[in-house]
Amino acid sequence: MTALTKYQRLESPGLWRDAPDAQRREVVVAFRDATLVLSDPRSELALSHWSLPAVERLNPGVLPALYAPGFDTDETLEIDDADMIAALETIRGALKKGKPRSGRLRGTILGGATLAILAVGAIFLPDALVRHTAAMLPPATRLQIAGQALADITRLTGAPCSTPLGKRALDLLSERLFGGTGVEFVVLKEGLPQAAALPANVILLGAPMIDAAQLPDAPAGFALAETLRAETEDPMLPILRHAGLAATLRLLTTGTLPDGALSGYGEAFLAAPRPAPAAEPLLSRFDAAAVSSAAYGFALDPTGESTLGLIEADPYRGGTPRALLNVEDWEALKSICK
Repeated sequence: MTALTKYQRLESPGLWRDAPDAQRREVVVAFRDATLVLSDPRSELALSHWSLPAVERLNPGVLPALYAPGFDTDETLEIDDADMIAALETIRGALKKGKPRSGRLRGTILGGATLAILAVGAIFLPDALVRHTAAMLPPATRLQIAGQALADITRLTGAPCSTPLGKRALDLLSERLFGGTGVEFVVLKEGLPQAAALPANVILLGAPMIDAAQLPDAPAGFALAETLRAETEDPMLPILRHAGLAATLRLLTTGTLPDGALSGYGEAFLAAPRPAPAAEPLLSRFDAAAVSSAAYGFALDPTGESTLGLIEADPYRGGTPRALLNVEDWEALKSICK
């Protein structure tokens, strides 16, 4: 059993400071694979990750022990738990013993290995960090970021369309399709030809698509497709990729994106291609929601040539068996931007 595996389940409280002039913050300190993770004790959100080989003790022999993720950083961690201090000192000692001694050949090999690791990290670490951060975000934060993204999008599309009767129709359509699971529809007058998804179950519907539809089956189809797409690929990922690595690290450690991180996101969002999801899972979604898929297929391609599978394999070839909206609500939805 190595020193690290011996302490993998060890946790203790600590006081973390992310800058010399910052207020100390209570954290939970825990060992992970080659890292020390500092987390918020209430939200369990990871605030900082320290590489174990880089951890240094700043006050040897003094209690409480003061650690840093290297001598040239601003972060510090104060620990007075005897078991955690002993574990850290044991692991630091083991890592120092394992360090290779100086030598020209060894230095050359280590230098090449370091460059290789950095090159691999430059390629794979950013996306891994983005995916990890997206998976860690609580619902309230996802909703807040969706609002920030929408604010930049509406800079180009204009404010979302809304009328009392139109909003009622959208709520009824959401209830009919998703059974009160919190899917929110937002209608944009310009810039979005069909539909798109944002985090936190926000589905954007383009007014041109609604205007062209004869029945609510087509908007319903786009909504079903976008929720399926959002389950397949989290819509938070392109937002964080646009924000960049530094902003994503800031979000991971503080729970908020820096001001201006999503500036210009609207252009990228509206220009992104949105091909229809794979036919088989999409048809299953139509079947479960009791919606005909033919109207959606023709809305994607009026000739039906490229969407023949959605049309011929329609689970309800006689038409949607239960009305999506009544005539008055459908007219209210079609008039929401007028």
